[in-house]
Amino acid sequence: MNPPEELCQLLAYGDLSGELAKTIGQSVFADNKPGAAGNIAMQEVANSTDEHTLILGHIGTLAVNPYIFAKLPYDANRDFAPITLVAKVPSLYVVHPDLPVKNLKEFVAYAKSKPGQLNYGSAGNGSAGHLAFEYLKMASETFVVHVPYRGTGPMLTDLMAGRLQAASVGAPALMAFIKAGRLRCIATGTSQRLPQLPDVPTVAEQGFKGFEMTQWYGLMAPAKWPKANTAKLEVEAIKAARSALVKEKLAQESAVAVGNSGAEFDAFIKTEQARWKQVIARAQIKPEGGG
Repeated sequence: MNPPEELCQLLAYGDLSGELAKTIGQSVFADNKPGAAGNIAMQEVANSTDEHTLILGHIGTLAVNPYIFAKLPYDANRDFAPITLVAKVPSLYVVHPDLPVKNLKEFVAYAKSKPGQLNYGSAGNGSAGHLAFEYLKMASETFVVHVPYRGTGPMLTDLMAGRLQAASVGAPALMAFIKAGRLRCIATGTSQRLPQLPDVPTVAEQGFKGFEMTQWYGLMAPAKWPKANTAKLEVEAIKAARSALVKEKLAQESAVAVGNSGAEFDAFIKTEQARWKQVIARAQIKPEGGG
């Protein structure tokens, strides 16, 4: 699962790197290294020795890949030191507007009345949308058929055309379609309602206590860095993530700035790993193309 390129640019160039550079007194450059669901970049940073290379870890590389790949070239827990959780991107649950449901409770009841007759789409096997919907299926004990696509764009095209009934996608890609009435949002995966969708209850509010599904991104350093260097960077990274500019830029993309401590980020990663290990095992999710 790779993060959306536009969000990576926002976090890297969209002012997180700029704000961080101000406080540490050094230029911060972003280098996007795609491939192997982020595994190549993670391995490169884990093995780096220059003590200047960080990585933007995310739900895929830190909480999903360890359980869908038979073997990884890095250890998500041992090879990296969490610095700060930078941002969360809400996942939304949406349906085609012709589906006779107005909220998640009605959708669950409708799906249970038609087991295996409804289809949901995702951007591909092991994608955020695939995981999010399988998590919902596990929590609600429903049977909805997964239809994987090659990317979010073609999946949304079929959803809006009525060839699919439902999906879960990150908020930035959906807001315009929801506002235009081309999709109906029946729940948010966040722990609290979104300011952009104040009338849409969370999944947890609709009967599934403790449910949370967000895509998230945080700074990580190689674990072999001197502790003093990591601690100093943590202080400055928190300042950058909490800055007014970064908060504003992220909010424009329906993302939420966080900026917590390294210890809090570490605990969050472990909670997410426990969550997704269970979902992946139950749904027998495999990475795109095997692995």
